[in-house]
Amino acid sequence: MNSDVKIIAIVPAYNEQDSIVSTIGDLKNNASNVDYVIVNDGSKDKTVKVCKEHNYNLLSLPINLGLSGAFQTGMKYALENDYDYAVQFDADGQHSAAYISAMLESAQKLNSDIVVGSRFCSQKKPVSARMIGSQLITTMIRLTTGKRIQDPTSGMRLFNKRMIRCFAKHNDLEPEPDTLSFLMRSGASVSEVQVEMRERIAGESYLNFTKSITYMLQMAFSILFVQWFRKKIKL
Repeated sequence: MNSDVKIIAIVPAYNEQDSIVSTIGDLKNNASNVDYVIVNDGSKDKTVKVCKEHNYNLLSLPINLGLSGAFQTGMKYALENDYDYAVQFDADGQHSAAYISAMLESAQKLNSDIVVGSRFCSQKKPVSARMIGSQLITTMIRLTTGKRIQDPTSGMRLFNKRMIRCFAKHNDLEPEPDTLSFLMRSGASVSEVQVEMRERIAGESYLNFTKSITYMLQMAFSILFVQWFRKKIKL
């Protein structure tokens, strides 16, 4: 990884006391040139205490704003500290820091604004209700942008400086597939790099079966209809 490039991992954390140490350990061991900032999103457990005990770089929100608010806080931090790239990196241990270098290489080689850490570049999607929903979103993005994103729901994404500025300045941009589609329609270039995802280290995802299906349908509807009423932004 080019040591001249400033890159930071933004780690939104809500009640991740049992996984945050291993997550930051992964970053330190497998992406030592990548800085990080943990954005505590109003956690009610001992996440803040654990972070302070380990002297982690921490921003702490007084209330729970949700993923979008925590991520935007991290992007504002990245902009203020003049980072060239920012990586959206989950606190639950599912993402592997070992793939960040490949994502950065793709961004630089292809001049990509966004690089998605994709589970399905070289592997087929398994057959499940969630993956059917993922394929639906892939189809909606292709219909509206002409481009295929194999893993639009992946939460591991790398953003260049132009995107850092964009997310930091626009409060209505969320780290979600419909925003990905909207940014592509506004002129952002997106590439994908094959990654492997791990199982969550501790706790449970807020997306149960019913919520997962609802989420997929909402994203598909937003991409196909809602986003067309938004004015394209100047990147």
